[in-house]
Amino acid sequence: MRLLFLTHSFNSLTQRLYVECTRWGHEVSIEFDINDRVTEEAVDLFQPDLIVATYLRRPIPASIWQRVTCLVVHPGVVGDRGPAALDWAILRGEAEWGVTLLQAEAEMDAGPIWASARFPLRQARKSSLYRNEVTEAAVDCLREALDRYAAGGFTPVPLAEYPERVDGGWQPPMTQADRAIDWSVDLTGTVLRKVHASDGSPGVLDPSLGDDLFLFDACAAIGQAGFPGDLLACRDGAICRATVDGAVWIGHLRRGLPRDGGLKLPAVALLGERVANLPEIASDPMQAEQGEAIRYEQANGVGYLHFAFHNGAMATDQCVRLRTAVMQARQRDIRVLVLLGGPDFWSNGMHLNRIEADSSTADASWANINAIDDLALEIIGCPNQMTVAALQGNAGAGGVFLALAADRVVVRDGVMLNPHYKSMGNLYGSEYWTYQLPRRVGDEVAERLMANRLPVGCREALELGLVDTVLPARPDAFFGAVTAMAEALAAAPDFAAQLAEKARQRAADEAVCPLADHRADELERMRLNFYGFDPSYHVARYNFVFKVPHSRTPLHLARHRH
Repeated sequence: MRLLFLTHSFNSLTQRLYVECTRWGHEVSIEFDINDRVTEEAVDLFQPDLIVATYLRRPIPASIWQRVTCLVVHPGVVGDRGPAALDWAILRGEAEWGVTLLQAEAEMDAGPIWASARFPLRQARKSSLYRNEVTEAAVDCLREALDRYAAGGFTPVPLAEYPERVDGGWQPPMTQADRAIDWSVDLTGTVLRKVHASDGSPGVLDPSLGDDLFLFDACAAIGQAGFPGDLLACRDGAICRATVDGAVWIGHLRRGLPRDGGLKLPAVALLGERVANLPEIASDPMQAEQGEAIRYEQANGVGYLHFAFHNGAMATDQCVRLRTAVMQARQRDIRVLVLLGGPDFWSNGMHLNRIEADSSTADASWANINAIDDLALEIIGCPNQMTVAALQGNAGAGGVFLALAADRVVVRDGVMLNPHYKSMGNLYGSEYWTYQLPRRVGDEVAERLMANRLPVGCREALELGLVDTVLPARPDAFFGAVTAMAEALAAAPDFAAQLAEKARQRAADEAVCPLADHRADELERMRLNFYGFDPSYHVARYNFVFKVPHSRTPLHLARHRH
């Protein structure tokens, strides 16, 4: 079928549905919801069989849904209505939540139901739930609805006639008054729910820290306590704040709204002198606790290095710390080093927010890309261990090519890869991609991936040779499979032969073109991106970090406009 995706942006859910629908054999084109006239034009050009509204911030106009069947992905259980479905579910501590696929009608979120799915609601950030449980449920719902539409004869069920239990109802927009933290009363769990429900957007406004400061990125601070509301300590840019029954770490703050120049940054960076005299808790990845960004574990000859950076962005100092952790791990008595990234992202490359906040964005960009390159080189040049990049979360841009630095790449089923840079103002990219990508997929496929600027699903990545194995989607099954695979590799009778072959291949590759030459060529192009006359990268970065609304749909997404 011809499917037109109508969406506010090409977000993670839209990308996953795009990949799945394409894999199911449908022809998919995408239109950003700019205004009614532009949407009507897209429908005229593409003549879709169905419209799928994956992520909207306003109702579909009647001129569209009266003409073409429109399926709306709503992140709420059957009967739920309103723009803050997931926010309310998290704040109220619901044990179960869901996704409903509705047909668009005059009343928003009130149309007849094509499909629905439910899932246990983890105690997690809204963005994490959205990228995982909500996305998986949406895939299941859309597959079911498309099958029903193609078969014919199915009539979507009005809410009043729905045969199963209906838990949902109208929920108003969630205000900052609903999200507000009372540090003198709220327990740690309550504070976490409020921040989790606001994660990504809009954050929790906290006047007690200063005018227009919004909180993001919270986790429990194990073993910390103090007078409720007091700031207790700092750690790697995060601040520790006491609650009634313990404390929480707040990793990031934003002053004001993005449209007013507000940037989400590490909390310490925005609080400045206010936290200058707080004790700094040293972070040691080799002895880290749950919740720290970089954390190392070891068992049965295998080292596991976690690096859960916020939104997968890796600033210069974070790359340096992670490189140090890799070097320390290499000195341990291990045969295999597994690089696990974080649960939601493996890596997305450079930290664009930190770059934007710097007094010299060009210098900050240059330092950041060199730090990532140093990290990639440390992984490529690991002579005594086999390395495995185990992607439990999505990866984009430089993060994909950082993963390719490992000897083997395995991904959790459902993970999305964006192996390209050009969407960021025609950025050339580095991380030794000119060496790593062609050796895996060949020159022709490498050129196509970099030019297409499209997401790659894990199944396609496997077929292309971009990754080596796809592992189960369920996190516990994924970790079990990673552990079994890594321990088997460490215990392999031919382990020494594998290391020798790895060294032989690296030497042969070096003789053809040294890694230093790959890096020099890439960085020469990047220098032009950062310091040259064409400001495209700087404009694209600004638009990205300040969430400037799109004025049109990029042509590589809007196939109907070619």
